[in-house]
Amino acid sequence: MPRFEMKEGTSNKFWEITQDEAVLTTRWGRIGTDGQEKTQTFKHGYEAGASYRKQIAEKEAKGYTRVKPTDTAPKPKVNKELEAAILNAPEAAEGYLVYGDWFQSQGDPRGELIALQHALSQAKGAEATALKRKAAALLKKHQDVLLGAPLAKMLEDKTLTIGWHLGFIRSARLAVARYGEDPEFNVDEGLKILLAHPSARFLQEVTLGLASNEGENEYHDLIKLVAKSAPRSVRKVFIGDYVFPDETEISWTEVGSVAPLYKALPQLRSLHLRGGDVSLGKIDLPELREFTMESGGLDRGSVKSIAAANWPKLERLEVWFGAEEYGAGGNVKSIQPILDAQGLPELKHLGLCNAEFTNELVEALPKSKVLKQLETLDLSRGTLTDKGAEMLLANAAAFKHLKRLDLTQNLLSAKVAKSLAKLCSDVALGHQRHDDSDEDDDHRYVAVGE
Repeated sequence: MPRFEMKEGTSNKFWEITQDEAVLTTRWGRIGTDGQEKTQTFKHGYEAGASYRKQIAEKEAKGYTRVKPTDTAPKPKVNKELEAAILNAPEAAEGYLVYGDWFQSQGDPRGELIALQHALSQAKGAEATALKRKAAALLKKHQDVLLGAPLAKMLEDKTLTIGWHLGFIRSARLAVARYGEDPEFNVDEGLKILLAHPSARFLQEVTLGLASNEGENEYHDLIKLVAKSAPRSVRKVFIGDYVFPDETEISWTEVGSVAPLYKALPQLRSLHLRGGDVSLGKIDLPELREFTMESGGLDRGSVKSIAAANWPKLERLEVWFGAEEYGAGGNVKSIQPILDAQGLPELKHLGLCNAEFTNELVEALPKSKVLKQLETLDLSRGTLTDKGAEMLLANAAAFKHLKRLDLTQNLLSAKVAKSLAKLCSDVALGHQRHDDSDEDDDHRYVAVGE
């Protein structure tokens, strides 16, 4: 329930308001008292929302200031030596268990939470159910210490979702509230609070959903904040976890410069980016296993960055190139280092998706070095036509070893698509966007542009 206060002269008052669909509840009075409460029921939710915003504006005009929840719990004790051991191996349970024993010796409830969650990870059936309830009860009882008021409020507002692991927050997703809702904290504020919280000191996964539902959806400052404040335990980052086009168009999103993450998170294992206006710079991620770049128009500089990247342990690479109309600058020549498997000894999955040059790709792939080492190949959402399918069939032997070949959402006719079904053990054909003009280059288009 958003709270507003006015402290001026002899005035020492509070006012609170909350919306539950078509119902508004307000509470007001002198600070330090329970005050009075009033409930209003409207015919429609949008009417309640309009009144909600109007009443807030009126109170602010009278001098009321919004008060955000703050942590009042004392700072928890820490053991730097034990923390260093966990940071060096955040996936291993041993460091957490030793730290848990230390917490219990200090009378800190986090020690019991670590023990419960470790037991839960090994339990099954009724035992697991009982342990899950105990852990949830402990979290609720000691919410002030383990979460604090701001994080608890973000969870309530659904701008934050988290996953626990052995007494600490392992994964976190932040996203703007649905349009018309009024959360206490925006994504920028929420991320700052999260990354500074003791429960997130061994955070391993960071996901940023829609950053704004008004105007451009931008991640520039959020990326800088992650690079500056995220613990070195972070192994997985997903920037742009939104639904397109329902929440926003993919090319209306500005990812910004990702380069600050490379030095800040050298142990990164997975990096997933979705959007446009991305700057990748010189990619140096020696521990990365997975990289996904989804774009409606990936510029030539970014394509070159991917082709020249240093990621010798990479196992999965997926790139959506997009449409030239939206800034795409890739072609077969620009990704030749990938086709030659340069610096990619561990690559097993390759996605060259959403490309305007899919026909040219299927001509180049049979002669490439990389195809021989792949287990799965994804050419979905592109511009593969019946003409390109002829090249696939003519070089069928080169694709036979694949465990899966994804050709969905291309421009194949039903008859030709059926003829490709036995190229390997699993060929995904799914929905095709074929019409009679698809063989004309001027009418070929990728699945995701705007």
